[in-house]
Amino acid sequence: MAAGATYTPIASTTFSGSTTSYTFSSISGTYTDIIAIVSVASASAGNFAMTVQFNGDTGNNYSVTSLEGQGTSAVSQRQSNTSQIYIAGFQAAAYTAPYTAIVSFNNYSNATTYKTLLARESSNSAGAYVGLWRNTAAITSIKFLEPYGGTYGSGTTLALYGIAAA
Repeated sequence: MAAGATYTPIASTTFSGSTTSYTFSSISGTYTDIIAIVSVASASAGNFAMTVQFNGDTGNNYSVTSLEGQGTSAVSQRQSNTSQIYIAGFQAAAYTAPYTAIVSFNNYSNATTYKTLLARESSNSAGAYVGLWRNTAAITSIKFLEPYGGTYGSGTTLALYGIAAA
């Protein structure tokens, strides 16, 4: 018997101009996990990053541990009590399109545990991120944003997929 599709499309968007953020709202609790696929076509110069916030929470309720590398250098960081979770970050001067990130939002619909995410990103650099949102509410909205005041260029896409019984 052939297996069914692993990912079920939930929502997607493609930016038609420079954009600083985008929110997927009214996310159904149908699935156990959500996967986001991010493809940044271009970004403004300077520091570049992508972060997420959940359910409109801008408080210092997030933590993230990251490991990033580019060529012969690597850096590891830990941020606690921050207002967002980094899922990507590097100097735009070294950026080459396309930039891609895959983010797993684990147990997002569970209303009894804190929420975690795992993110992997790559272009000419690579990074891995583990994030925690210290809230037991089910995630019903996810805001993707550029925290340094930069913009994502036209052609950038964000897509959400649900995974049932992960």
